[in-house]
Amino acid sequence: MKKSMSICFAFLLLFGYVNSAHAISNHPIHWGFKKGSNGQQADAGQEYETLLKKYGGFYKGNAKDKILYLTFDNGYENGYTERILDVLKKEKVPATFFVTGHYLRSAPEITKRMVNEGHIVGNHSWSHPDLTKMSVPKIKDELNKVQKETERITGQKTMQYLRPPRGILSERTLKVAQEAGYTHVLWSLAYKDWEVDHQKGWKYAYDHILAQVHPGAVLLLHTVSKDNAEALEKVIQDLKKQGYTFKSLDDFVMKEQIKNPALTM
Repeated sequence: MKKSMSICFAFLLLFGYVNSAHAISNHPIHWGFKKGSNGQQADAGQEYETLLKKYGGFYKGNAKDKILYLTFDNGYENGYTERILDVLKKEKVPATFFVTGHYLRSAPEITKRMVNEGHIVGNHSWSHPDLTKMSVPKIKDELNKVQKETERITGQKTMQYLRPPRGILSERTLKVAQEAGYTHVLWSLAYKDWEVDHQKGWKYAYDHILAQVHPGAVLLLHTVSKDNAEALEKVIQDLKKQGYTFKSLDDFVMKEQIKNPALTM
């Protein structure tokens, strides 16, 4: 009887359903924050900031630096990513594209172009599930499949950045990702841009981005949005006029490692 109970407990621990003194919480966190305004940074609260920092994740940069980090989520291709890449090339702006398995399978040439033009391809999971509802082996499989397929398509040999599907995470998924070599990248600027049947024009996108922008912002935009594609060039040009510069996530991580060498260990 005791043996069967021990096996059952071990099984529950493996799948993340037990929260004891020795198990890490798998309570789901739905990412959210108080939006930035008037140049003031977005704020997710000290509890979330501490948790992210514990596992090397981040959602914004230094409040004193007028640096922006442009990221896109690519769940599927809707005909606008190449226009976005054209703008980034023209404006010499680096970006990170978080891709799913569906995107890799359906748009390999565009993914290859991202890497060829100096952008980073990040991991958005293979099938876009809620990772908090998956076993540890299944989480690792979701991430490994994206990394391997990206390498096969583009030649990008490493994959460091992870954006959790649906913005849902837990301490357990943070730990699993960190152990797999990933840095969680959340965001501090976003708006409801993913509903393709409810696009409202480039000015709508422009206004929402400019209203929230702040030093150190990690921008999340969806490439399925026609509004984003049409607004992006003016957004970038006007933010540059405001004194902002655009850097890659690698630049952010490098700065953090210089400040805290323990992060490289």
